Amino acid sequence: MDIVIREVKGEFGEWASVIRDSFATVAEEFGITRENAPTNPAFAEDGSLEKMKEKGIYMYGAYHDGRRVGFVAAEKAGDGCWYMERLCVLPQYRYMGIGRKLMDFVFETVRTQGGKKVSIGIINENQVLKNWYIGYGFAETGTRKFSHLPFEVCFLEKEVQV
Repeated sequence: MDIVIREVKGEFGEWASVIRDSFATVAEEFGITRENAPTNPAFAEDGSLEKMKEKGIYMYGAYHDGRRVGFVAAEKAGDGCWYMERLCVLPQYRYMGIGRKLMDFVFETVRTQGGKKVSIGIINENQVLKNWYIGYGFAETGTRKFSHLPFEVCFLEKEVQV
């Protein structure tokens, strides 16, 4: 499968649609709604990616045969730490290694920028996703319940190999 990953510099509405369509399955599985978690990526607004770009967040898209199939964002958090956000692949393109390619791309970007580790937050109850990240080399660093979210968040991080 030929996957091309490029920086997202525009067409933010189309990319927001990829994010919404990708996260919709997770929202359905875990009972996430616009009412109980309005900031969840399943409800990404078309303008939200423009705001991320203005904040200096790096965004990358995966293409298969010219079609947008996946997305990831990476943000410098300070002290050598980066946050990886909104990693997603459209449901019909999952289990083809696209998510791993996006993650590899983020780690290479972070490495070239002098970053030391990548941190993520996921739904703690999403054991399949948690195991996937652990299989990639992430380690769980803790969990936290936020009052504005209907689920507990699991934090994981992975050191960047130099």
